[in-house]
Amino acid sequence: MSRPILSPALLDQRPELLPDHLKLLSLPEKIIQFGTGVLLRGLPDYFVHKANQQGVFNGRIVVVKSTSGGGTDAFNDQSGLFSHTIRGIDQGQQVDTTFINAAISRTLNANQEWEAILQCAANPDMQVVISNTTEVGIQFSDDDLTASPPVSFPGKLTAFLFARYQAFEGSEESGMVIVPTELIIGNGDKLKEIVLKQAASHGLDKAFIRWIEECNHFCSSLVDRIVPGKPEAATISELAEKNGYDDQLLIVSEVYSLWAIQAHDPVVKEVLSFAKTDTGVVIAPDIDLFRELKLRLLNGTHTLASVWCFMNGQNTVRECMDAKDSAEFISEVMLEELAPAIPFPVDAKAAQEFGHQVLDRFRNPFIRHKLIDITVQCTAKMKMRNVPTLLNHYRKTDAVPMKIASGFAAFLQFMKPVKEEDGQYFGTRNGEFYPIRCDAADYFNRQWKEHDHPESLAQAVLSDENLWGANLAVLPGFADAVKASLASYQVSQQA
Repeated sequence: MSRPILSPALLDQRPELLPDHLKLLSLPEKIIQFGTGVLLRGLPDYFVHKANQQGVFNGRIVVVKSTSGGGTDAFNDQSGLFSHTIRGIDQGQQVDTTFINAAISRTLNANQEWEAILQCAANPDMQVVISNTTEVGIQFSDDDLTASPPVSFPGKLTAFLFARYQAFEGSEESGMVIVPTELIIGNGDKLKEIVLKQAASHGLDKAFIRWIEECNHFCSSLVDRIVPGKPEAATISELAEKNGYDDQLLIVSEVYSLWAIQAHDPVVKEVLSFAKTDTGVVIAPDIDLFRELKLRLLNGTHTLASVWCFMNGQNTVRECMDAKDSAEFISEVMLEELAPAIPFPVDAKAAQEFGHQVLDRFRNPFIRHKLIDITVQCTAKMKMRNVPTLLNHYRKTDAVPMKIASGFAAFLQFMKPVKEEDGQYFGTRNGEFYPIRCDAADYFNRQWKEHDHPESLAQAVLSDENLWGANLAVLPGFADAVKASLASYQVSQQA
């Protein structure tokens, strides 16, 4: 017997699935969100929906799909509704609950509906911009702001803000709260800098530039919640049977949630009123401690462990924690090498406590976070998350961080393409191909072709200051440790 698809019509038939759904579905659009990913749906959109249910924020989200591939059919078919299953352990108690999130009002494809997106700028209820376009998304590009749409996210945002400025004639009240969630230190400041550069390079009104600077609030933020990609077929089937409907947009997350937003002006708290309904939203003048602990220990470990464990045969974080060697690598690289070298004044006890909390989250028996998904844009992540920690390690000691070196070697092996199809590079593990979804894939393809021996490859890549922002080959003993570990992968592949 076929099941119905999650939709407003289903909620009319089964109102118990989402109490007060008619009210929730009629709230005005207050947020424009650049990105359709599971992290945004599992964290910011979660907080917005929760607040709406309590009658606090009372606003919905227009989602902009900015990537060129695919469409927005699943979102349109379900009118933005999606199921969110939260599974894990909270204060010793097992949590396994599902609810329907109604925060998204509609999804617009930037490549096909750019004019409709610009029309949102003229909506007086619109107050907030949220984004997650990966670490490489917040970069300056010589965009054409009159294009439909501009290529880069900052270009799109600049065009959107200019449309709003024109619609409201630069009134102070029309300014917006802009909260990027990309994992970049000072992401709000960086985004503002690029928007101002875009405006200046295109000769836009000086009054518009003043409006950006004085009337809009660019807030740096960090997000922390494990929300894996699309659940496995077995999980989708299990939850569909349990819920009594099919959902193409189903997401599964852990219990833990944090969205730390840096803001000094009280106006930000007034606009982001959903923060009142969940302690997981922190709005404070300084979020550096939150950022460093999360960036260096959770994300930094993720980046090193994803390639190390993948190249050693594991496929999910859960498998890693169940395998003795991998679990030891993860624990040791985090607690013994990364934690003591965080490039920020962090109390050692606080770092260890946070690290042990992260290990418990990695052990979540319900979450199957695929390692191959964590490797997306691996090079940018390695540079952002781990290189500063590595450099700070050597400021404190000349002892070689062997686990970090082993992780770098696994990264180099992972980034070895063996074939290319339609611009997509693939590596191989145990005779099976895997995708290398990284903007640096072409660079590594050239490096592996130019260097006959892995030792020379490692020397060349570690020495590349353009790639890392520093010459990692001069760190005492580090290059030798990477080369020795990389050689072991060559032997295992030939075996």
